[in-house]
Amino acid sequence: MRKKTVCRIHDLIGLVHALYPPALAEEWDNVGLQVGDPGAEVSRVMIALDPSAAAVETAAAAGAQLLLTHHPLIFRPLQQIVPQDEIGRTVMAAVRGNIAILAAHTNLDRAGNGLNDWLAARLDLNDCQPLATASGSLNKLVVCVPPDHAESVAEALFAGGAGTVGRYDRCSFRASGIGTFRPGAGTRPFTGSVGSNSEVAEVRLETIVPAEAVSRVINRMLKTHPYEEVAYDLIPLANRRSDVGLGRIGRLPQPLPLEHFARRVGERLATATLRYCGDPQQLVSKVAVCGGSGMSLLAEAARQGADALVTGDVKYHEARSAEARGVALVDAGHFATERLAVPVLVAVLQQEAVRRGLLLEFIEMSAERDPFRVLADADDGNGSGGQATGDAAGKQTGGRRAGRS
Repeated sequence: MRKKTVCRIHDLIGLVHALYPPALAEEWDNVGLQVGDPGAEVSRVMIALDPSAAAVETAAAAGAQLLLTHHPLIFRPLQQIVPQDEIGRTVMAAVRGNIAILAAHTNLDRAGNGLNDWLAARLDLNDCQPLATASGSLNKLVVCVPPDHAESVAEALFAGGAGTVGRYDRCSFRASGIGTFRPGAGTRPFTGSVGSNSEVAEVRLETIVPAEAVSRVINRMLKTHPYEEVAYDLIPLANRRSDVGLGRIGRLPQPLPLEHFARRVGERLATATLRYCGDPQQLVSKVAVCGGSGMSLLAEAARQGADALVTGDVKYHEARSAEARGVALVDAGHFATERLAVPVLVAVLQQEAVRRGLLLEFIEMSAERDPFRVLADADDGNGSGGQATGDAAGKQTGGRRAGRS
């Protein structure tokens, strides 16, 4: 059994970023450590959707030293930190309570086995793929190696995260050739003599490296390669990745009428704020999902033949656009389509901490609630009023009802 070690915040950051690399985040996003000392010890981490002064106080009361949230506290440089400002108030509460704040936002959204995979799984979607794949985050690594070291160097590259193409891993290309060099004064060549021209048989080894793994892969390569000076090429590629991206698209086990499907979404996500648009009897089979605000993916969902898009924060004119495209919309709300990630993230990070031998405990902030409340049967179209329900987390009787078209 691996010996457990005391964990510092920078160890936790390494754990989170290994699973959800910052390189996957959108350019406008701000992920990573927001408040706190990377060298400070951490033994308990509270995970929540939103950063707030109340969340910081809850973390402190629970004995946590760090609050990990999906939504970042700080998006842009702060002009001031004062208690009258919401962000300033939260920063001050974190500093007073010695609570660090770490954010995993669009990197968690776009990563494999991340938020959108969990949302798709909650809705029973099969054969899921990223809805909007990213380009510009792949590199080709080329290095020449002595033939009898080609396998060990390749293994080092693969162990670092290189060689994955879609659902294939350990991918490489190898070709034999002749390398030439002349060792200079003070060198200690692996083969050949100082001052003499040398020709050696070499294997040209090529593989794919995602942007987030470049440093790790190169470090492993340099440690394994026998040459004193290793020449290699790192070539940016325009290829799109099929393993990560925003949103997911998959199929239901069997087609369902839209109204039935919408009700299932409301039940699975325990939300009272669900709305949908489209023909209630339209059959839904192929479904696109995006946690949070995903209407920017409508055109791509339509292009890929989605019958419906499940997301949050749908605006009126966006709904009209979906109608024109023939894509049904299920607006389950920003909160419900993302809050489901919190307990899953607790389990995933706890398992990874155990695997790494880190003394860490992850706990869920269970008191979070959707800020929206709804009126059950507020208006049935005939002017009849309704009664107020409880909060939109779906805790009371009316909380599982799907909206009307």
